[in-house]
Amino acid sequence: MAKPQISYTCQSCGARFPKWSGQCDGCGEWNTLQEEAPLSAGPGKALKGARGRKLALTDLSAKEAPPPRTASGLEELDRVLGGGLVPASAILVGGDPGIGKSTLLLQAAARFASGGLRTFYISGEEASAQVRLRAARLGLTGAPVQLATETSLRDIMTTLDEERPDLVVIDSVQTMWSDNVDSAPGSVSQVRATAQELTTFAKRRGAAVILVGHVTKEGQIAGPRVVEHMVDTVLYFEGERGHQFRILRSVKNRFGPADEIGVFEMTGGGLAEVTNPSALFLSERGTPAPGSVVFAGIEGTRPVLVEFQALVAPTPHSQPRRTVVGWDGGRLAMILAVLESRCGIPFTGLDVYLNVAGGLKVGEPAADLAVASAILSAREDVALPADCVVFGEISLSGALRPVGQMENRLKEAAKLGFSSAIAPAGGKISGRGDMQLREMPDLTAVVGEVFGAG
Repeated sequence: MAKPQISYTCQSCGARFPKWSGQCDGCGEWNTLQEEAPLSAGPGKALKGARGRKLALTDLSAKEAPPPRTASGLEELDRVLGGGLVPASAILVGGDPGIGKSTLLLQAAARFASGGLRTFYISGEEASAQVRLRAARLGLTGAPVQLATETSLRDIMTTLDEERPDLVVIDSVQTMWSDNVDSAPGSVSQVRATAQELTTFAKRRGAAVILVGHVTKEGQIAGPRVVEHMVDTVLYFEGERGHQFRILRSVKNRFGPADEIGVFEMTGGGLAEVTNPSALFLSERGTPAPGSVVFAGIEGTRPVLVEFQALVAPTPHSQPRRTVVGWDGGRLAMILAVLESRCGIPFTGLDVYLNVAGGLKVGEPAADLAVASAILSAREDVALPADCVVFGEISLSGALRPVGQMENRLKEAAKLGFSSAIAPAGGKISGRGDMQLREMPDLTAVVGEVFGAG
C-alpha cells in the first residue's frame, strides 16, 4: 500500500499545497504553512441511508412533518433561527470582540434551560468565576445551566457522552484543541477537527450545538471556510460600538430563511429585544434636513425602515473623497457615475459622505434610489417631505427597476405614519391604502420632478 502523501495547509486561509514554502500563494502570508497528515485509507463500508437503512428519495412522504423546534422565549433569536432551536443542529455564531456574543448566548442558554432543555455552557476563554459574574449581572444565577471551563476536546466529548445534554454552547471553537491533531489551538487544522467532532456529536446524539467563532479584521469568521459548510446555521452578530443596537443576522440556515435579522439593544442588564426596529432606527430622526431620506427595505422576511444620510461638500483635495458607512462603497461609485453620465449631475470637486443611521448594514439593491435621492437632496439643498419613503433599484442606463415586496414596504411605512412614497413604475401593488405613490420611470424623472435639477 502506498504511503499517504504529506500536505501543507496555510493557517491563515486554509489553502493546501503538496510541499512547504515560505509564502502562501493563496493569501500572501508568510510562514503560515504547517505539515498535515491526511486521513489513512482504511477499509470502507457500503453506503446506507438514514440510521443505516437504505433509502430512496421516492420513499420520502410528501407530508413529512417539519423538524420539531424549541422556542427560547427571545422572539428575535427565534425569528433568526427560523422559529426556534432544532435538535441535532449545529449553529455557528460569529462577531467582533466585545460585541455581546457571550452575553446573548448566556441569556439564550438560560431561557432554553428554564424551558426544560438540559443545557451545558462550556467556556474556553473565561474562568467559571467570570461567567458567574456575568450571569449575576444579567440576573440569571437561578437558571439551571451546567457550567464548565475546559479546552480539551477529549474531556469535553467524554463529559457530553455521559451527560447526554439537549443543548451545548461552546465559547469559543478557536480555543478548543484536540490531542490527536499536531498543531496549536486556533490553527486551521484544530478548528476544522474540533468543528467536525462537535458537529458529528450533534447529529449522533440529537443535541443542538452552538459554536462561537472569532472573526478576522475583514469581518469573516476566522478559520477555514469549510467550517461554515459543516454547520447547519451561520449567524453574524453585528453592531457599531458607538450605538447600542445589535443585529443578529442569518447568512445560512438549513431550517429557515437566510438573511433574516433580529434586533437587540445593549443595556446595563444585558441584551433587550427590539420588536419594532423601524421605530427604533427612526427614533433619533429630527426635523427633515437636506441629505436625509427614509428607505423602506426588506431584511429577510421583515420590512425595516432606516434613514440614509448624505453630505456633499466641496473638497480641498485634488482627489474627492467617497466615504460610506453601512453600505457598499462600490455601489455608491456606480450611482454617482449614473447621475453624472445619464442625468448630467457633476460631482467633480465634491466630497460625498454616506451613512446609514443606527448602525444597520444595508445590502439590497432596492436602496439605490434612496441613496441617489439622499445625495441629490444634499447637493441641491432640497429636503424631502417628512412623510415620504423611497425605494427602487437603478440600472446603468438610468432606468428604475421594480423591487420585490413593494406592498409590504408600503404597509410598514404607513404603520409608522408615512403617507407618501417614491418608487419605480411598473411594480405589482394590489393595495396601497391611503399611501400616495409617485411612480418614476427613470432616474432623470426623479432628478427633474423631485429636485428640479439636471
